[in-house]
Amino acid sequence: MSFKFNKLTSAVVPLPLENVDTDQIIPARFLKATTREGFGEHLFRDWRYDRDGKPNPDFVLNGDTYRGEILVTGKNFGCGSSREHAAWAIAGYGFRAVVSSFFADIFKGNALNNGVLPVVVTPAFLAGIFACAADDPHMTLTVDLENRLITNNASGVAESFEINAYKRDCLLQGLDDIDYLLSRKDRIEACEMERFR
Repeated sequence: MSFKFNKLTSAVVPLPLENVDTDQIIPARFLKATTREGFGEHLFRDWRYDRDGKPNPDFVLNGDTYRGEILVTGKNFGCGSSREHAAWAIAGYGFRAVVSSFFADIFKGNALNNGVLPVVVTPAFLAGIFACAADDPHMTLTVDLENRLITNNASGVAESFEINAYKRDCLLQGLDDIDYLLSRKDRIEACEMERFR
């Protein structure tokens, strides 16, 4: 999985629901695996399929109207348990960014650790995205990580967003935490040598 993220322009998948918890993102019965593979097919499983495993035609991921690498959702996305599998499922499905007016802290960290950029916007900006997506399913957003800017290309409205500087640097370089440490191995070893002189 590539974690590198710089600038993304994509159509959106709107999910205007609030308080979406991690069990709704990936139900607990699918948490048996310990690697990231295969979780995307179970993303929002109980909303996407009925009890017989048939697709729910009314759920946004099952239609042809919306396609894209940016999931746009209501406030308090990723609340509930701390399962990292929720971020695995979102990344595994193919989303590179999730836009909301508020994320649960643990989910936000898990997303960043797995190459998914959580973008926090104001409620007004979020409402504007939902309105534009309802008018034009092919509308796009541009997420510019380097400049910390998100633009609604349908309305022309842009807004800055905050991100932890270390996590921003990791995403721009395509590094996870271990890769980041390994990339600074020489500096770490030099520091250790100096310390124990």
